Amino acid sequence: MQPLVEVRNVTFGYDATPALRDVSLHLHRGQLAALVGPSGAGKTSLLKLVLGVLQPTQGVVLLDGAPIDGRQSGRIGYVPQLETVDWNFPVTVEQVVLMGRVRRAGWGPWHGAAARREARNVLARLEIDHLAGRHIRALSGGQQQRVFLARALIAQPDLLVLDEPTSGVDLRTAENILHLLAELNRQGMTILMTTHDLNAAAAHVPWIICLNRTVIAEGAPEDIFTDAILSRTYGSEMLVIRQAGLLLVTQKPHLHTHRDILPAPVLGHRNEVAGRSESGDAEPSDVPIEESIYAVVR
Repeated sequence: MQPLVEVRNVTFGYDATPALRDVSLHLHRGQLAALVGPSGAGKTSLLKLVLGVLQPTQGVVLLDGAPIDGRQSGRIGYVPQLETVDWNFPVTVEQVVLMGRVRRAGWGPWHGAAARREARNVLARLEIDHLAGRHIRALSGGQQQRVFLARALIAQPDLLVLDEPTSGVDLRTAENILHLLAELNRQGMTILMTTHDLNAAAAHVPWIICLNRTVIAEGAPEDIFTDAILSRTYGSEMLVIRQAGLLLVTQKPHLHTHRDILPAPVLGHRNEVAGRSESGDAEPSDVPIEESIYAVVR
């Protein structure tokens, strides 16, 4: 079966600095996959190559077997990082969603009743239709994320690309967004996303691609999330704990703890840290105040 997206031997760099080197991967229709890796690993660059915003220095990116270019951009829906959006721009929720329709229907002087009904239907699908007339600045992080997801969905894309969809939101909202993406995937949507949340990816995403300028490994979380693979990916010792069918990923703790660090000295009230006699009177002490404080803390 021909993959929907194929990245074939792609190398890309900014000026003389390589961001990606000999990257090859593919996504089939109906697949939900996450790119994971440290900051600076090239995840966002790879998304932009898939979107056709950037062009590889070497290699090729294909959509349904054809090189991705501007003519195919309408087939890919994009949800950016929330941090990149100008939330002060004077626009309502409905207007943002209708921007996504332009990529499919083309530019026009105004949006008619049919377009607005379509926008309301997409908003209702994401349970935010009651916010249609509200300014985007007045929304919570989770609502803002759903607005830009609605903007992508109204174009009826073949592929949905999301850059850090759970960044900047609380744990409950992040869970809701991942459940929503899983539901869209069950309905047939092909999804590629980036994330820094390894534990959420392990719980919700069936296919993981470990990236650090090149593909380190890819596969199901239970196969890919190992100490060795993640340590290679992040360039740091990682620890994977398996408990009752769950995966928990964390950086391997160092041998020292916070108790090994001498606290900053507290000035004044010497008698509170110096020794006392049984009668409660303060006894003189030759121990420096810093050492006395350290003894109390320990």
